[in-house]
Amino acid sequence: MTLSETQAPLLRICALTKRFGGFTALHRVSVDIRPGERFGLIGPNGSGKTTLINCISGAFRTEPGTILFRDEDITPLQPHLRTRRGIARSFQIPRPFRSMTVAENLMVALDFAAHEHVSVTQRRDTMMSILDQMGLGSKVNVLATQLSQVELRKMELARAMATHPKLLISDEAMAGLSSSEVDEVLDLLLSLASRDITIIMIEHIMQAVMRFSERVMCLDAGRIIAIGAPSEVMADKRVQEAYLGT
Repeated sequence: MTLSETQAPLLRICALTKRFGGFTALHRVSVDIRPGERFGLIGPNGSGKTTLINCISGAFRTEPGTILFRDEDITPLQPHLRTRRGIARSFQIPRPFRSMTVAENLMVALDFAAHEHVSVTQRRDTMMSILDQMGLGSKVNVLATQLSQVELRKMELARAMATHPKLLISDEAMAGLSSSEVDEVLDLLLSLASRDITIIMIEHIMQAVMRFSERVMCLDAGRIIAIGAPSEVMADKRVQEAYLGT
């Protein structure tokens, strides 16, 4: 048993339900995520993955259900307050400020996350440190519109890291990338996890999920159908039927 398994959960989701009119997108989803865990979230299209992370990040309100983060009930909190408590997410489709440079995009995130006055020099040092971690140090003065797809994904992760998260939710950061680019982003996520950042990775690329995750949870029609070690979940008949049909 690892140390993280003996600690209180970083994130605790309790009987989370989300409805859109008469459609139930999530039904009584409950799961604990441990500090420092690499957690994979999978499921076929429409299974409820994005709805779940929207509930965690605060974009959607739960009805009913409870979300605890670091032993605090964050269920009623607005998204920006959850961010300031240490929850960050990247988006599948990057939405940079297109008229700004990479540096300026990151400065916006740093300004948003600042809890106290920090000098321009300190902010720039932090910005360069994050960009260097992401392999974007040479792109600091490049316009966002001039970045490649993999560079945009890296900048999306950089903006999330600028908020100093304890929990990072990576939403299909590898979608549409080449095999070598997938490896680049996966190596970045593994590097971030080694710095004691808990990461929930939503991904359709199963090889990436298998390599990254310590545990995997599969949703189908808004319900958990399997959770456990990656090899166990992938071998589960219910998971195979959800992806391939009966």
